[in-house]
Amino acid sequence: MCEGKQGADRIPASFLIPPNETDLKTKYFFTPYLTLLFFLATFQIAVTQEKDRTGTIKGSVTDSETKTLLPGTNVLIVGTPMGSATDAEGKFTIQKVPVGNYTLEFRIIGFEPFRKTDIIVKSERSTIVQAELKMTLVETKGVEVNGGYFSQSEEQPTSLVNFSYEEIRRAPGSAGDISRILMGLPSLAKVNDQSNSLIVRGGSPVENGFFVDNIEVPNINHFPSQGSSGGPIGLLNVDFIQDVNFYTGGFSSMYGDKLSSILNVTFREGNREEIDVQAELSFAGVGAVAEGPLFSKNGSWLISARRSYVDLLLNAVGANGVAVRYGDYQGKFVYDLNPDNTMTLLAISGYDHSEADKDQGEIIYGSNNVWENTVGLNWRLLWGKGGYSNTSLAYTSTEYRDDFYETGTDMYFIRNRSFERTVSFRNINYARLNETQRVEFGVEAKHPFHTYDNYLAATSDALGGAVPSLSINKNVGTNSIGAFASFIWNPFTELTATTGLRFDYFSYNKNSHISPRISLLYKIDEQTSVTGSSGIFYQTLPLNILAQNAGNRKLRDPVAYHYVLGVNRLLTENTRLTLEVYDKEYDNFPLDPSSPPLFIIDELLYRYGTFLNHNTLIDNGRAYARGIELMIQKKLAQDVYGLLSGSYFRTRYRGFDDVWRDRVFDNRFMVSVEGGYKADDEWEFSVRWIYAGGPPYTPFDVAASKLQNSGVFDPTRINDARQADYHSLNVRFDKRFHFAHSNFIFYLSIWNLYDRQNVASYYWNKNKNEEDTLYQWGMLPVIGLEYDF
Repeated sequence: MCEGKQGADRIPASFLIPPNETDLKTKYFFTPYLTLLFFLATFQIAVTQEKDRTGTIKGSVTDSETKTLLPGTNVLIVGTPMGSATDAEGKFTIQKVPVGNYTLEFRIIGFEPFRKTDIIVKSERSTIVQAELKMTLVETKGVEVNGGYFSQSEEQPTSLVNFSYEEIRRAPGSAGDISRILMGLPSLAKVNDQSNSLIVRGGSPVENGFFVDNIEVPNINHFPSQGSSGGPIGLLNVDFIQDVNFYTGGFSSMYGDKLSSILNVTFREGNREEIDVQAELSFAGVGAVAEGPLFSKNGSWLISARRSYVDLLLNAVGANGVAVRYGDYQGKFVYDLNPDNTMTLLAISGYDHSEADKDQGEIIYGSNNVWENTVGLNWRLLWGKGGYSNTSLAYTSTEYRDDFYETGTDMYFIRNRSFERTVSFRNINYARLNETQRVEFGVEAKHPFHTYDNYLAATSDALGGAVPSLSINKNVGTNSIGAFASFIWNPFTELTATTGLRFDYFSYNKNSHISPRISLLYKIDEQTSVTGSSGIFYQTLPLNILAQNAGNRKLRDPVAYHYVLGVNRLLTENTRLTLEVYDKEYDNFPLDPSSPPLFIIDELLYRYGTFLNHNTLIDNGRAYARGIELMIQKKLAQDVYGLLSGSYFRTRYRGFDDVWRDRVFDNRFMVSVEGGYKADDEWEFSVRWIYAGGPPYTPFDVAASKLQNSGVFDPTRINDARQADYHSLNVRFDKRFHFAHSNFIFYLSIWNLYDRQNVASYYWNKNKNEEDTLYQWGMLPVIGLEYDF
């Protein structure tokens, strides 16, 4: 990795697709590939497509609070005379629906009407829809649906964004990666196209948490950053996703040990009626998804396997000395013990390998290997009409095996033999006491037991100071426990108040905390509401930092204080405006007295993608993030959808020298415009354009850098220069084909259409002994094929 490089991940960018040297080769590789794909598409067009191809829509409707099924719910296909009603088990079926894209409307007395968009019907396939309706205290008048396209959480009224599977799949510039679709939101800073690290309201990637079906997943990326949540390529298979809730601040007491954000993913169930198979070729690799019924249709199974073709691409373009491959396996198995008890087994695993020889021109060369695994069992128990509980037991592991050498001396630089394992228990309970009062409570416990056998050679820090070598050979075992409770109260129809309290204890450093939370939602009228939230959030430092020396056990845990105020306004029934202002105040961050102006927690973004050795850390670092965000979101009611967002923010830190400086991802402002047009049931076009201010960087002390032939920051100019502003345009089109017993999707997406040269970082080139520039991806075609049969 490039020394002094800002915006780096764990692995060098060239280990994936070198943006400077192989962009042109990559384009040449895609030229014959695209020719082949267009030939296949043309061949498919030549096959007769009958207009009477039909499929089936089936699913269930439940109470969003208690998860009980809702019999007698009317289910209508908007714009058509077709529809159905849920049976005594809360299930519905609509047969012989012409292939296409639909919106479903759900109605039942006592619950708010709701519309669910992007229901894709395929030839001879069953589309499974699971809808949740929210109880209302006031009977809806008339037949108009006001705001039925958006579901607002009363327990989490601020800083929540929801995406469906189809919205993630088709987003230009995302390649089906959950993290990349979030990049267009106003809460995220724009850092680097080669990374999908989430920088949420001034928080580093260390501060994000991920949950899938009530099971915490440490990192949802291939080539994960150790001790953090970043990485270049998404791990989760988008074909598994039912929906995603992204909390960017002020989240409830249900979630602890994270300072900035929570990404809560729900995987769909497999088909309980028949076996379906889908083959795919996409940016993520070549793979297949299969699903079907389990145990006399009392359950279902859903599995997938994918393997990258980046190594084949690099071989094809003659990129000798570079090898990259990765793959993943995922599965979800669901079984109903009875109507009130459901067991779910979840499995997610991935393998990553990359290596580059010293001829690639990087500061270091070598290889890295990562194995990621998460397996968990969740038990959902319904309490009749009173509530429910989710209880999970999970095991996660991540094994790192890295060997890196200095290019100039061939000396061992990094040896990483880390094996991080955690057994976790999580219990969440929800009870409706009466029409105006609800409670949510639960407990969680974790037992991390990590093994470290690591070596980091003596080096210099970003300011040119000596950093001694570091050897860690130890087993680290510890425990953490947490308990939480929230009380949700509707004193009158327009107001919802949620108060929460959380307790956490971490045995490794014997730190314990009590974290109060509060949120308010006030509905001015049917179109307008005012929201607010505040709370205290604690997070333990990564164990690979705490384990470096015994003195780190005495460090206090970083803390963040969230203050959020917002306004929501329905402009039309399918278009919503959200305006929020926030203030996030940080305290107790670790600082290194030997590097007074630097902020250690941001080290991942500019120093080798790992936390370096620090003899002494002091926990008096402070920071803040403040901003204003505007977002206008239009759901796909007919043929147009889109999202317009903009933000202005400042994120700064105070170093050990008591000087306040900008953090390395302080873009200041960002504007994003994305949307699409569905010409008909076969063609769809979409675009995304992002413009963001250039992030800060520290210029090199040229004389000192030339003397050491190594990047040395100018200590008088820490983060006071800025890169050029970032902007990029991504476009995409999708073409669907429906045959008698199968379905085919072809899409072409072009990233950075006008080939903007956005700077990734400035680094010190040891071969030339001078400053050099690393650019982000240029124009990059991304293709995909999906075949259902």
